[in-house]
Amino acid sequence: MAGYATPRFLDAGEAALSIEFGDTVDPEINTRVLALDAALRSAAPEGLIETLPTYRALLVCYEPLILSREKLLGVVEARLAEGPLDRPAAAPARWRLPCCYEAPCGEDLAEAAARLGLTPARFVEIHAGAEYRAYMYGFAPGWCYLGGLPRELALPRRATPRAPTPHGAVLIGGGLALVASNPMPTGWYVVGRTPERLFSPSREPPLFISPGDFLRFEPVDLESFHALEARAAKGERLALREGG
Repeated sequence: MAGYATPRFLDAGEAALSIEFGDTVDPEINTRVLALDAALRSAAPEGLIETLPTYRALLVCYEPLILSREKLLGVVEARLAEGPLDRPAAAPARWRLPCCYEAPCGEDLAEAAARLGLTPARFVEIHAGAEYRAYMYGFAPGWCYLGGLPRELALPRRATPRAPTPHGAVLIGGGLALVASNPMPTGWYVVGRTPERLFSPSREPPLFISPGDFLRFEPVDLESFHALEARAAKGERLALREGG
């Protein structure tokens, strides 16, 4: 079994508990995180404020004047005693996301391909041919961290951050992939852009791709990218969910 045989419970200040299931980016570990997250949210004890799933751990924020650490631990341990958290709470969705790899959208693609000993065309073929798992959101609103990057595209992050990424940047770095929803300096490589808005505060829900879902990138040319971007700016969702 991937990860720890028994989760680790670590305090994060006086009002949060980190429940760690492992120390690597692994789908089995992440499934356990998400299953516990769903279980706690479906029957939340009074005083539980928020749960935040990550690659390998679940951060549980609580009000200690209402919900003591001991009671919270009892709730978690009772759920763990019910059986293994080895199945997702719901069937994951599969999405297709438009992505433009052409310049200037894929502004770091040629550099990344050269560092990997690939032609840009082969890089796009490999990147667009893979299926990615959404592990978590973090660092900034709507930044969706993905696993499943093919080994041929594994590239260390830059030694120093590059200039801010554009909206919808599709990035790689450190053996992982990422879709960034807003501009931010980063050490990752921008290999494409999606016109889709993964995060929109005015939309319900603001995030439509959930941790545990899968996605593929659908290559589009620059002209199509701009047309799709205009549609997305009007609030249209561009990503296609397989099966409806």
